[in-house]
Amino acid sequence: MELPRGRLLAISEELDETELAALKFLSREHVPRRKLEDARSPHDFFEALEEMGVLEAGNLAFLRELLYRIGRIDLLVAHLGSSREQVERELRAPGGARVPPFRYLLFHLAEDTTEDELMSFKLYLVEELPKSKLTHGTTMLDILTEMEKKGLLGKDNLSMLKSLCEKVNISLWNRIEDGLNLYGQEMLITEEGRGSIGRPEGHLVSSVAPDPPGTFNSSQLLEAYKMTSRPCGVCLILNNHNFAKAREGVLEHKHMKDRNGTDVDAAALRNVFSKLHFRVEEYRDLTAEEIRKTVNIFRSEDHEDNDCFVCCILSHGKKGIIYGVDGQEVPIRELTTSFTARNCNSLAGKPKVFFIQACQGDAFHKGVTIETDSGEQDSSVERDARFQLDCIPAEADFLLGMATLQDYVSYRSPREGTWYIQALCQHLEYSCPRGEDVLTILTAVNREVSRKTCERDAKKQMPQPSFTLRKRLIFPVN
Repeated sequence: MELPRGRLLAISEELDETELAALKFLSREHVPRRKLEDARSPHDFFEALEEMGVLEAGNLAFLRELLYRIGRIDLLVAHLGSSREQVERELRAPGGARVPPFRYLLFHLAEDTTEDELMSFKLYLVEELPKSKLTHGTTMLDILTEMEKKGLLGKDNLSMLKSLCEKVNISLWNRIEDGLNLYGQEMLITEEGRGSIGRPEGHLVSSVAPDPPGTFNSSQLLEAYKMTSRPCGVCLILNNHNFAKAREGVLEHKHMKDRNGTDVDAAALRNVFSKLHFRVEEYRDLTAEEIRKTVNIFRSEDHEDNDCFVCCILSHGKKGIIYGVDGQEVPIRELTTSFTARNCNSLAGKPKVFFIQACQGDAFHKGVTIETDSGEQDSSVERDARFQLDCIPAEADFLLGMATLQDYVSYRSPREGTWYIQALCQHLEYSCPRGEDVLTILTAVNREVSRKTCERDAKKQMPQPSFTLRKRLIFPVN
């Protein structure tokens, strides 16, 4: 039985040069280097796979894995009659994953490297690699491939890669280290500061999880929420900027400033959730009563044809509450409880997600403040605390993410928006096309925000989500 040529041709026509390069890199353990170099098109690549016996009509598992790894779930569905869930089940089976963990980690390193970081890698490698391999068009995958070719990188030789990452951006190495540790491998650092896995001599343990699961996230053993409806659901944005009413109406709020920069956050949220197939609805400068009325409108809406509900609140507040622009309080729990199964039956069993960037306290994490052009703290610092656990309803399928720990501050730039919302949107836009679930993405957001500092006062910020989700929540892009 031969593999239908029509399917391969259809898949080939939908792959671009960048994706071809990724497929070739992920296949290096299965196809000789020369054959990969000679493959100038997806069709040539598939022929090489067939020639090596890893692409057969009766067993397309490796092809499915490759398409899954590069995030082309649409091709899995359209041309191979498969699904994300089916591939993940296959990869969890013993021997199901054919791409070694080391290879997959290098692939993600290349994906995570920014243009500026790529330029730095090239500069540091001018003495090690030919100039012809360090041109403007050279990608990070090209560099990693050339390092392997020159014997500068391998599963038993990570010293130079670690040294380069330490010079360029240590977080790139930390991700590799974290991935290897997830496979039960301890990272040791030699006296010279070079990395070694499992052995102080600088060698990687020879066997790197020979039968690894499909991904580095054990949460993918869980079933995922259905997210196939179009639109996927509503993304409600409550964006409070002008607090003049609060300053006029309540004496204790006379110092409550306008939230300059909040429109940057709102625009980022609109952009990313539109791409994630949500119907975005934004309301600006609402009083406490108007917030209640708006939430009630969406609580009463029929969500039967939707798979999810998202609510993003950008405002001032204090512990457990947010403020309307009139300075009146609205308990966060009142808002989240509006969408329980009893109060909104059409969302029963579906994920309800709340992202709240709201002033909630005035304690500081010791450690740094963004300094604005004006040099005034009030123009750059927004005091936000994290929600209490009792802000989330005591029933399943809720996710509540807030900018910082309860009682602590968070930071907002008048020009660039808040640390939390900007990091959230950037990670959603980057990671959702790769099939990562929301909790994994929020962990990455935690990591990024926690590493930021405000030079002026040496203060820091630490976000923290709370949830009662029962399944993986993956926002679809395709």
